[in-house]
Formats: sequence, C-alpha cells, structure tokens
Amino acid sequence: MSDARTPAQIEADIVRRRDQLAEMLDEIGVRVHPKTVIGDARAKFVSSVDHTAGRAVVAVNRTVSEVKAQFVSEDGAPRLARLVPVALVAVGLVGLLAFSVRRRRG
Repeated sequence: MSDARTPAQIEADIVRRRDQLAEMLDEIGVRVHPKTVIGDARAKFVSSVDHTAGRAVVAVNRTVSEVKAQFVSEDGAPRLARLVPVALVAVGLVGLLAFSVRRRRG
C-alpha cells in the first residue's frame, strides 16, 4: 500500500485546509460586511446612472444634429426657406406674450 500517509502528512493537510478555510471565511466576512455591500450597491448605481446619462447625451446630440440639419445645409449655409417661417412664428409668439403681459398689468 503506497497510499498510506504518515501522521505528519495528515497534519500538514489539516493545517493547509484550516488555512484555506480561514481565508475563505475572511473573504466572506469582507463580502457581507455592510460597508462592502453598500459600496458595491453604490458602484452599481453610479455605473447605471453613468450609462443612462451617456445614452441620454448621445440621444440629445443626435436630436440636436437632426434639428440643425433641418436649418443648415451640409456646407454650413442657413436654409432660409425654413429659418424665416420659424423666426416669424417666434417673433409672433414673443409679441403675443408681451401683449398678454401688458394687458394683465393694465
């Protein structure tokens, strides 16, 4: 029987396994510590917010580019056929707002 272990080998295995178990218990203790749990949750939340904010920025940039393309040609020249009506509507709205405010006060 060549599989027979000596008492010293058995004791060394026990010490090694005890050390491994102590290391695992320490790691579990760190993982379930409230500060670790809160820190992990905070990191996940920040990552989620960063991801959502990044997507929002991309969406806003895309929308701005699309709107800009409606009023400016590819060579950068303003599209007067679209800008003039929008400007007239804006001036009309500001005029109505000013008239409304003046009427309320007077």
